[in-house]
Amino acid sequence: MPELPEIQALAERLEAAVGGTAFEAAQPISFSALKTYSPSPDSLSGRTLTSVGRRGKYLILNFDGPRILVHLSQGGRVDVESPPKSTRPKFGVVRFLFEGAPSVLVKEYGTERKAGWWVLAEGDQGPLDGLGPDPFSDEFADMILTGSDGRRVHTLLRKQSTAAGMGRGYTDDSLHRARVSPYASLTSLTPDERQALLDAIRSVLTDGLEAERKRTGGLPNKVGDHWVVHNRHGTPCPVCGDGLRRVSYESYEVTYCPACQTGGKILADRRMSRLVR
Repeated sequence: MPELPEIQALAERLEAAVGGTAFEAAQPISFSALKTYSPSPDSLSGRTLTSVGRRGKYLILNFDGPRILVHLSQGGRVDVESPPKSTRPKFGVVRFLFEGAPSVLVKEYGTERKAGWWVLAEGDQGPLDGLGPDPFSDEFADMILTGSDGRRVHTLLRKQSTAAGMGRGYTDDSLHRARVSPYASLTSLTPDERQALLDAIRSVLTDGLEAERKRTGGLPNKVGDHWVVHNRHGTPCPVCGDGLRRVSYESYEVTYCPACQTGGKILADRRMSRLVR
C-alpha cells in the first residue's frame, strides 16, 4: 500500500504537472468509489487547483476552499496522462481533467476495491477528522517519547488514528532500524529505546521520501522497492546476515530479524499456531 513517502512525493509531482490550472471535470469510472454526494464534482469546474498536498495516506487537491481527497488503499495507483485521455480503462476509478494540462487517472488493481475519493466543502474535514498526528510532528514525538499506550508498537504505528501515514512497510523497516521487536509494547521500552524508535521512524521515512522523489509521472504498480526488510523474509538481514523471518496474519504479515530485534527468539505465527519457518 502506498504510504507517507509515496503519497507525499506523488503530491509534489502532481502539483508540478497540474497545479495552477483550472479544474475541468471529474469522470467517474467506478461510481461506488465516490464517497460523497454534496458538493458535486461539477461544482469545482473552473476553479483553480491551488496546491496538491497530503494528510496521512490521503492525497489532497486544494481549490482555495473546497478539496478533493483521494485514498489509494492497497491497490490504487495514479497515471499522469499527457496528452489527456478519454478511455475507460478496466481498472479505472476516476479521471480528473484540467484545462490545458495532463489528465490524472486514478486506477486500482486487485479485488478489494477500496480506493475512494471525496469532494469536501470548505471547512469539512471528512475522513481526515479521525487521523492521528503526522510522524514528523511534535505531537507524534511526545506520543513515542512519553506516551502510555500499552499496545504493540507495530500496531500503534499502523493505526491511522494514532499515527497517520505509516503502514506495514515503513513500520517493519523502522522497527528493524531501531532494533525493536514488533511484539514490544510502547510502555515496555526504555527512554533510550523510545528515542531510538523515534529517530528510526523519521530517518526511514526520510530515506523513503528521498527514494520516491526520484520517480517521474504518477505512481507505478510497484511500490516499496526500496524497503529494507518488509516483504524480504527468507533473505539475509542487511545488518547481521541472519535470515529474516515473518509472522503471517489474515491480511498482512510482519517481517523482522530475530538476531537484531528479538534476541534470537522466533516469534510465533498465531494464525497458523506454529513457529514461523
